[in-house]
Amino acid sequence: MNYRDIISINPNIRFGRPCITGTRISVGDVLGWLSRGMSHEEIIEDFPELTNEQIMACLAFAASRERNIKVVVSK
Repeated sequence: MNYRDIISINPNIRFGRPCITGTRISVGDVLGWLSRGMSHEEIIEDFPELTNEQIMACLAFAASRERNIKVVVSK
């Protein structure tokens, strides 16, 4: 699964936040639900338009962003 096929950024949708393509559900929404302890099944029950693959794509997107953060250390 390539998250780039599932997550898109459109400046006209949710102010350019990364969203699941074809929805207005942002990666941040999904990460927030997971961080509050919701299971994939609970999220899909509340938002039946989502799939487990889309939820996993949100996690992959966040992991990719984390790996690409550049930190500048000054002395």
